[in-house]
Amino acid sequence: MTSAWHWFVIVGTLGSLAAMAWLLMANRKAVGKDKAPHEWDGITELDTPLPMWWVGMFVLSIVFSLGYLVYYPGLGNFEGTSGWTSMDRVAADNAAHEARFAPLYTELAALDVAELHSNRRATQLGRRLFINHCSTCHGVGAQGGFGFPNLTDDEWIWGEGYTAIETAIKQGRQAVMPTWLPALGEEGIQETAAYVRSLSGQAHDSEAAQRGSAHFQTFCVACHGPEGKGNPLLGSPDLTNNIWLYGGDLNQIAFTLRHGRNGNMPAHGDLLSPEKTKLLAAYVLSLSAP
Repeated sequence: MTSAWHWFVIVGTLGSLAAMAWLLMANRKAVGKDKAPHEWDGITELDTPLPMWWVGMFVLSIVFSLGYLVYYPGLGNFEGTSGWTSMDRVAADNAAHEARFAPLYTELAALDVAELHSNRRATQLGRRLFINHCSTCHGVGAQGGFGFPNLTDDEWIWGEGYTAIETAIKQGRQAVMPTWLPALGEEGIQETAAYVRSLSGQAHDSEAAQRGSAHFQTFCVACHGPEGKGNPLLGSPDLTNNIWLYGGDLNQIAFTLRHGRNGNMPAHGDLLSPEKTKLLAAYVLSLSAP
């Protein structure tokens, strides 16, 4: 944490303990003995000092707190005399967990992909890995959402098959579609969007689509191909199958053309061992299997 927060924590923590100690000492003895006791509704209130056993336990709790803050890292950036850190504790727990389950991962990773699909333990582990690492974007059911691919259909933007999935998990994916507004202008954007809709047989303005065809052949074929079938090597989607990652109505397509898209899947090669990667890739592949 920053130096300002470091001192804020120290002053706030020690100041709170000092304030509690002062409050305790200030109320340790009886005051106002010359005053008559208060009585109301048959109840007499006396100005009685705190019991000494209670005061002693409170003092001991303050002393214990100070010792705890010195031994453990409880005062800002002060590391504590014990050398204990939560990061080291988590690392140790993770190492123990990995050592416990490593033989199981090794055993299952020795199977081929077809055997993994029919192995109940492999499926369970693959699903847990998916929920931990993939469900935030793709959903628990792997059906994706706006901007996140559905992994249960037969559409694979970066290519289908186990190898393509394993590569995506290890290395991640970075899709880059540039903005075409400077090149096409707003009118050209609308015409090209109409043509893109025509490729998948959706309702469109035929005259605008005819003009948009020329724009498409000039600016879009390099990635999507002359027929709009896409290119898995570039991560450019097939525009003819009516499957849309960012929406397929006229306004959504026009928005994509106008502003571009920069989809990113982070690499998990440093997070997952080769054995876990294989189990996860096999599980993802099984999600779209008939």
